[in-house]
Parts: sequence; C-alpha cells; structure tokens
Amino acid sequence: MPASNHAVPLAASRLDPTAAEPLYRQLYEALRKDILAGHLPPGQRLAPSRVMADELGVSRNTVLVAFDLLLAEGYLESRVGAGTYVSEDLPEHLLHAEPPDVTTAPSEPDLSLTRRATQFLTLPTRLRPEAPRPFRTGQPALDLFPFDVWARLTQQQIRQLSAAAYTYGDPAGYLPLREAIAAYLHTSRGIRCTAQQVIVVSGAQQGLNLTAQVLADEGDAAWLEDPAYLGTRAALLTAGLRPVPVPVDAEGIRVDAGKDKAPDARLVCVTPSYQYPLGMTMSLARRLRLLAWAGEVGAWILEDDYDNEYRYAGRPLAALKALDTDGRVLYLGTFSKALFPALRLGYLVVPPPLVEAFARARYHADRQSPVLEQAVTAQFLAEGHFARHVRRMRVVYAARQKALVEAVSRELRGKLEVHAADGGMHLIGWLPDGVDDAAVVAEAEKAGVQLGALSLYYLGPPECPGVLMGYAAYAEEEIERAVGGLGEVLEAFLR
Repeated sequence: MPASNHAVPLAASRLDPTAAEPLYRQLYEALRKDILAGHLPPGQRLAPSRVMADELGVSRNTVLVAFDLLLAEGYLESRVGAGTYVSEDLPEHLLHAEPPDVTTAPSEPDLSLTRRATQFLTLPTRLRPEAPRPFRTGQPALDLFPFDVWARLTQQQIRQLSAAAYTYGDPAGYLPLREAIAAYLHTSRGIRCTAQQVIVVSGAQQGLNLTAQVLADEGDAAWLEDPAYLGTRAALLTAGLRPVPVPVDAEGIRVDAGKDKAPDARLVCVTPSYQYPLGMTMSLARRLRLLAWAGEVGAWILEDDYDNEYRYAGRPLAALKALDTDGRVLYLGTFSKALFPALRLGYLVVPPPLVEAFARARYHADRQSPVLEQAVTAQFLAEGHFARHVRRMRVVYAARQKALVEAVSRELRGKLEVHAADGGMHLIGWLPDGVDDAAVVAEAEKAGVQLGALSLYYLGPPECPGVLMGYAAYAEEEIERAVGGLGEVLEAFLR
C-alpha cells in the first residue's frame, strides 16, 4: 500500500475563483482527474478538509462538498478516525482513463446552475423528512404540545371564518393575528408597535430572505455574526450581498471589529437574546453601541429573536427593538420553536416607513400565508394557550438541559464538555483540540445520534471544535441513552 501521508491534488493548484464553474466543482474535477491519472493512487490518504482548504485558499465547505461527491461516486472512502482515502477498489478500467471527448453530445441535458444556486450546495441541508433523534437542534417537544386544544380551535375557525376569508387576503397577514402578535410583544419583550408594523411570513427563513432583498442592494456589505445561523448566511448570499464575518465575544457581536472590517455595511444580522449557535447574551452596553453606530451611518439591524421564550434564569434584557429610538431595527420572530415547525409561521416587525415595501415584497414572494393556520394561531394567543404552553415548556426544557449536562459530565468526562446555559434549546459540546467535529458528526449519525458541527457555522476559522446538541425535544431517558451512544463514537477519535 502507498504511504499514507497527506496529499493535496496537483490539479487543484489551478482552481480559478473567477471562473463560472463553482469552486467545489473545480476541486471535484481536479481530485477526480488526479485519481484517474494515477497521481493519487488507491490507498493514498488525502489532506484533512481543513488543511486542504487552507492550502488551496478556499472555504472548508467547498472541500467538504467536493469530498461528498467523490465519496458518493466511490472515488474516495472514509475511515473512522483515520481520514479520507482514495478508494482501494477503483475499477481497473477507470485507472489512467483518457478524459472524455468533450465534442460528444452528453446523454443528459446540461443542468448548469447559476452562481446563486450553487451557494445552496455549500450549506448543510436536511431534505429528507425524518423523525428527529437526539440531539438534533431546533426541535420543540411535540409530544407535549396541546394538539387537542389546537384541533378544537381549528374546528371553531373552520365554522367561523367567512367565505371571504378564503379568497386572496392581505399579504402582510391576517389582521387578528397581527394584532395578537403586537400585544404579545408589548407584554413579553417590551416592544411597542402597531399591528400595521407586523408582517406575517412563512417562517423565519422567509423573514431573513425578505430583509436581505428589501434593505440592501447586490454587492452591499452585511455584518454577520461569526459563527452564525446558516439560514442567515444563505439569505445574504442568495440576495447577492457580501457577508462580512464579525467575531463575537462574551458580550455578543464586536461592533469595533465590524466597523474595522466594513464601516459602510448596509445591514447587520444579530441574535442578541441567545447568540446562535454559541449562546451568549448581548450585553446592554454592546446593544447601545450597535444602535448608536447604525444611527450614525444609516445601517439597518435585523434582530433574530428565534427562541426568546425560553430563558430559565433571571429576566432577559429588553429586546434590541425595544431600545431602538431611530427606527433602525427590524425584529424577527417565529412560532416554529414555541409551537411546531410545520406551522411555517413567523413575523417581522418593521419601522413604519418600510411597511409598504415589505408588504409588496411579501406579495411577490408567495402572496400570503394560509388563512386558517393564521386564524387558529391568533385564537391560540388571544385565549392564553400560548402563554401557558410556553410556561410549561420552560420547566420541561430546563430539566432536560440539566439532564444533558449531568449525563455528559458523568459519561463523557475528558471526551466532551458542556456547560449549563440560562436559556435556549441547545448547548455546545466542546471537543478536545485537534478533533475534527465534522467527522464526529458523520460517525455519530451512523450510530443514530444527530449533532451539528460547530465549524460549519463559521465563515472564518473556528476557535475550537465543538458540536451542537439540541435537548428540548427529547425525554431525559432518551438523552441519557444518546449520551451513552455518543461515548462509543468519541472513543474512536481519542485513542
């Protein structure tokens, strides 16, 4: 067997970031060409994805997508705890094969993608519907949701809604729901707004997309927390904006670093209540500094308050929107975490001058959200069911977080480290230095444990390897079993 030292493909030195073909595809072709030409012989170990990304000057996601394509086609094979290798079982007729005749008409139509479309291929996505398993993030405790109440309210609304309600409605949303949201935000988050400022959207992702499209032009800079929610990055990229990764510290986004990197940024996307994914809360001083800067330069701030309902110790700071005196903050909320993801309802609170622009953008995006679901949600809020459910879930989620921390401390000492948090629905499991968190995630998936690789949420180099561990949807006994299974996976990486 050839020596298994790390290898970077020879052809990869010719990657061209200005070419129409995306970098991941160029790297895939370079690796494939070197394998077929024998420059990368069977059994050759490739450089780790992070090392290859550094040497080639591309993002790690670019390398991971190229690796995934080659793994799927059998050119590469992954060995647990050992890395990625050229397949030992390449068919003999493929080795040293001549490149295909490019003048020959392909048997399949050319499905070239736009640069915008290829951005989606660099972001992890779960397209296959499946029941969530520990520790998949973003999942509420559906087993404890009051579906009997929801069913009763649905039947009431079917009887009560007039025929006119089932025609095309206001693209900004069903008015009773917008009124209920405005009232809820006033009491729970200190936000004073009218129902007219509330734009109902089809989940938080649509709110992110609309904001990027309405508030900035193609090529404009947008500050993005580093690390950040992948959906935010996707919204900026597909709108043609230039994401500028701004580091975070214990107080949240570093405004000074953002000003140094992109003082002319048009948009800032932040998660002040519970930073995604690291979990710190933005300090009051940092919030005021961010607001002052936005007012000075005329930038917009999108406050993504994705799971503000779940805080287990003390009272949360006022929402950034509640501190905004210049009308520079847009507030984004969602019912996916507090109710259930399939509902696909979220909301934006926008400054009055932006209401018409966002309503028209919503109209041209997908016209409106389904009226029945909006009506049921409005009644669920107005009758107090939402507040009661959230109060109950705070107790349950706090207990489940405690169970996760205790199980990891007991079973995974020296392999994984987690710390309790004051809120949220997930924790970060910190891995020992040098462990590839993406490889851990891949092996855990095979063992039936779903994690998220922290490194994938960074645009810049990650400080430490870690994994995202959601706990809200899983009973304490499920959490303990999954921690046990994860211990066996981690053992292979720490020998």
